[in-house]
Amino acid sequence: MSDLEQLTQTLARNLKRWRAERGFTLDSLAARSGVSRGMIIQIEQARTNPSVGTTVKLADALGVSISTLLDHGRGPQVRIVPPDRTVRIWSSEAGSSTTMLIGTDERGPMELWTWHLVPGEATESAPHPAGTIEMLHVTAGELTLLVGEERFLVPAGAAAAFEANLPHGYRNDGSVPMEMTLAVSVPPVSAPV
Repeated sequence: MSDLEQLTQTLARNLKRWRAERGFTLDSLAARSGVSRGMIIQIEQARTNPSVGTTVKLADALGVSISTLLDHGRGPQVRIVPPDRTVRIWSSEAGSSTTMLIGTDERGPMELWTWHLVPGEATESAPHPAGTIEMLHVTAGELTLLVGEERFLVPAGAAAAFEANLPHGYRNDGSVPMEMTLAVSVPPVSAPV
């Protein structure tokens, strides 16, 4: 089985599990996430490999991290994730990429990412649920951080934190690659009434 097939099977199994655990019907998860009922069915049947944006919407609606949806199985309380088990979520032909290093759902989803953006590349994110916080540390280059309508420059060595309930994005307007570590904390989802 290829890595993509394994990822698709894992996502199908975990999406079904978390939807059942939260007590969501297909229709209620579709309404909550903005992902069509048909797409959710295809994902749960492992017939499609959804986009990062779709996976994020489903994880946010379920109140779990992306790592939880993509995790093959939980280990002991201390989890070590070797480099070959991290999950490359996005990459471009120019060489930019994002990799989720590790995540947890203990007190609401929390994820740790590493980002690499080559000059001239950018990525955008839809708003996350209210109460979501993103914290980042730029280790090389300079990040142009977009939050809502505002633009912030974050140089190497600097850190930033912001509420991620607005559209936001990351851009490299510089002439050298930008590297950063990003932590995302999402508040827990309460069960539907």
